[in-house]
Amino acid sequence: MPPRLDVDGDAWCLFLDVDGTLLDIAPTPDAVRVDEHLRHLLADVSHALDGAMALVSGRAIAALDRLFAPRRWPAAGLHGIERRDSTGCLHHHTPVRQDLDRAREALLQLAARTPGILIEDKGPAIAVHYRAVPEVEPTLRRVLTGVAAGLAPEYHLLEGKRVFEIKPATATKADAVRAFMREPPFAGRRPVYVGDDVTDVDGFTAVESAGGLSVAVGDRVRAQMQVASPRDVRALLADLSGRHSPTP
Repeated sequence: MPPRLDVDGDAWCLFLDVDGTLLDIAPTPDAVRVDEHLRHLLADVSHALDGAMALVSGRAIAALDRLFAPRRWPAAGLHGIERRDSTGCLHHHTPVRQDLDRAREALLQLAARTPGILIEDKGPAIAVHYRAVPEVEPTLRRVLTGVAAGLAPEYHLLEGKRVFEIKPATATKADAVRAFMREPPFAGRRPVYVGDDVTDVDGFTAVESAGGLSVAVGDRVRAQMQVASPRDVRALLADLSGRHSPTP
């Protein structure tokens, strides 16, 4: 039996991670594509929830807009460093120090001597992808742990699926969720958070603390509800949108 998200559209709000949750992980961040079915499905879900749906991603909001164009959803980008509320207003956490420039140069040098890794420069954060060369994980972990230690406590190291990321410690996905929940149309609703990786765990904690529901995709992290893949997430969303879509 396919998984079901048994929630009332009048009482709940929804927070969705993107890579690994709505979309299968691709070899590189630029290789993912959003199909028309998913575009329409998200629109139906947002309608069912009276607009109380937001994307919460490690990608920048500008990158999310390119993926989901022409729609511009309420969104938190860069793990909560930036956020666009339901009115379209942008909120930013100011970068905390300039030392990341030195770390950026060190990581570019690392990439030059380590074929197969990819540096994704997000501005206030830097991700190092090694999906093509998983054998370099121990070396990357050692190097990046040292780089992050030199930037602590303002920056910290996140670990995802074949990716390490150095980002400001001043903002998290949980901060973004709580900010959304103080504003309409999210305020007063019980939250659902769907994510697949350790970067989503604080989002799980935020919604659980608010009496909501956490949903983990895959087996990397645990939550109150577990589904196997982005395909199952789409089934949950289709179930929700179908049961709460306007009657013809």
